[in-house]
Amino acid sequence: MNELIEKAKKLKSASDFLKKTKAKEKNEAIRQIAIALEKNMDYILSENKKDVDIARKNGVKEALVDRLALNEKRIKGMIDSCNTVINLKDPVGEIFDSFLREDGIRISKMRVPLGVIGIIYESRPNVTVDATILALKSGNTVLLRGGSDAINSNKALVKVIKEGLKNSGIPENSVELIENTDRALVNEMLKLNEYLDLVIPRGGKGLINFVVKNSTVPVLETGVGICHIFVDESADVMKSIDIIDNAKTQRPGTCNTVETVLIHKDIASKILPDLKKRLEEKNVEIRGCEEVLKHIDVKPATEEDWATEYLDLILSIKVVNDLDEAISHIKTYSTGHSESILTEDYLNAMKFVEEIDSAAVYINASTRFTDGGEFGMGAEMGISTQKMHARGPVGLKELTTYKFVIQGNYDVRG
Repeated sequence: MNELIEKAKKLKSASDFLKKTKAKEKNEAIRQIAIALEKNMDYILSENKKDVDIARKNGVKEALVDRLALNEKRIKGMIDSCNTVINLKDPVGEIFDSFLREDGIRISKMRVPLGVIGIIYESRPNVTVDATILALKSGNTVLLRGGSDAINSNKALVKVIKEGLKNSGIPENSVELIENTDRALVNEMLKLNEYLDLVIPRGGKGLINFVVKNSTVPVLETGVGICHIFVDESADVMKSIDIIDNAKTQRPGTCNTVETVLIHKDIASKILPDLKKRLEEKNVEIRGCEEVLKHIDVKPATEEDWATEYLDLILSIKVVNDLDEAISHIKTYSTGHSESILTEDYLNAMKFVEEIDSAAVYINASTRFTDGGEFGMGAEMGISTQKMHARGPVGLKELTTYKFVIQGNYDVRG
């Protein structure tokens, strides 16, 4: 029996236990995970350093190294996520959409766990903890398949997580990591219908497309983030520059980073020189359309730029004639993740919200807020850009389904 099947069987068995576990016990398990993370911080950081050193040796872009790297602050962020999830309401067992028929039969929906969730992800070792605590709190077990670039970090984190679970009432095999980095196992994992109830891919376009095309297990598709900001003619120039700066430079290797900024032609001359100065201070490479080049000296943008998720300190900028052109551009190139309008015009803001069909649509705010923690979910499994079942940050409720519960009084159908 190979590693994948062996661990999938353990998770299936643990799932039967976990779906009956009360919130108090699940919360205690997550609390013990937080304690173990605090206790083993030096060990986690030393193992993460191995991955970071290898990445730098292999010439990985620094923005992508940042996604891989852990530090004391980020581990404390994991601990904070644990505490936040503990304080969230347990969705399992919730009764909703209940109604009483004329004959006295009551029909309700009850929220229940999905079962065994598989998550396939790249870099970011914090996903190991986020996925674990969200799965446990929502009554699910989880099969983790991280990237080879983070294997030392993920092995260390799962070892620490299991240490925490040993001190709780929840089986330590509620969480399993596929340690074999052979990519062939991913394809095998996608066919485990007997054991997995859902697969979530979290990473680049290549990974997501591969999972969607090859999985026989149901897939919750998280999305590539070609995020846009439109600066309307009425926008406050300096506040707009602050937002664009934040959305591009805070963590350029994340999916909620802005990749394209669209600027109304009537404000272009006012904002572009100062925007260029600010971004170049942060080492951002700007690529602009022909109209942008009339105002500032930057690299010309190509058609390919509008369809690229850079995950780097690169930003494409286009000048548009009006809101309609901005909306048209976004509809053409958006991946359905996050889009923002900066404006003082209420009607334009409402039109933008109505016509832009993305998971998160912002008015006068940075796209960087599209995150489970920022949305009050504690953590997230990913950002869903599909429309079925879940959309946007995937938190506790999105990791459950429901069953109908029908209460009668020895009734028969006439």
